[in-house]
Amino acid sequence: MEKILTKQTFPQWIEKLKSYTIYAPVKDEGHWSYEILEDAASISPEYPNAVESPKKIIFPQREILFDFGSQENTGVAVNENLPAEQPTVIFGVRPCDAKALTLTDKVFSGDFEDPYYWKRRNAAVLVGLACNTPPSPNCFCLSVNGSPFSKEGLDVLLTDLGDAYFVEVLTEKGEQLVGAAGNLFSDTPDKTKSEVKKLRTEAEKKITRQVKDADRIPAKLKEIFDEPFWEDEALGCIRCGICTYLCPTCHCFDINDEVASNSPLKGKRVRTWDNCQFPDFTMHSSGHNPRPDKASRLRQRISHKYNYFVELYNEYQCTGCGRCIDKCPVGIDIIEVLNKVNEYGA
Repeated sequence: MEKILTKQTFPQWIEKLKSYTIYAPVKDEGHWSYEILEDAASISPEYPNAVESPKKIIFPQREILFDFGSQENTGVAVNENLPAEQPTVIFGVRPCDAKALTLTDKVFSGDFEDPYYWKRRNAAVLVGLACNTPPSPNCFCLSVNGSPFSKEGLDVLLTDLGDAYFVEVLTEKGEQLVGAAGNLFSDTPDKTKSEVKKLRTEAEKKITRQVKDADRIPAKLKEIFDEPFWEDEALGCIRCGICTYLCPTCHCFDINDEVASNSPLKGKRVRTWDNCQFPDFTMHSSGHNPRPDKASRLRQRISHKYNYFVELYNEYQCTGCGRCIDKCPVGIDIIEVLNKVNEYGA
């Protein structure tokens, strides 16, 4: 289904969605992040990449899995803390971030489905915003089989037409969302489709950065696994972890028990994001660390995204959002690293 929604009536659509918790990119203290929307009129149709992707809404940085505590005569009681199934709408999702969630879906499904992740994921409706202009100069979605107008993982895709949005309804969830304010949407003029097609072509031309011959990289990474290449590329790394914490597809986590100070049998089990660039990430209880240096950790990050994930799922675990390049304090550039991988030893 395809419709037109004017920007003037856009806040009225949001007002009709009272039964949903609504998130959108909001500017706070100089940077953009996905937050609960308090005022429908404050939503902005134009923004760069939010510093953090909407992944944090579905897969929070910290969550309590269960509480535990001792009870007289019954031993230890465990109370699971599954998320409430609250219908949620996330507005303004960039196509690269929507695709990222489809990749994380693969990780948290399979033989075991993570109930904490899927409770939130199944309750979420994703309303995307096509990128008429790349939100970052370091966007490279085309290199990893993406597109600034990709519909993958979205329920609704909006395309900015100036005074209105071209609305593509892609799923049953999307139909329900549009149906909540059907009188605000109008039929699409014949010329609009050709206009949108032109916008897409122009948008793809604006993406100037690329990973060359990306399909060669998985095999090349295996070939140079033990080469000094990684020491050279990791020299500048300060192990801050920004690249992975801001990545929309990174999903590694740690689990710890936080025990009450007055009782070792009372506390909570907590899951928090972990980071493969930290020295303790692969530390064994024996004290052995198979990735003891920056070089082996950088190699792990790149290999996971462009080799191991490809072997498992036949997809890159990178959507080309450019955040890791934009925010790295020492200028490590994954596009440059990958292009050097292809060139190494040639």
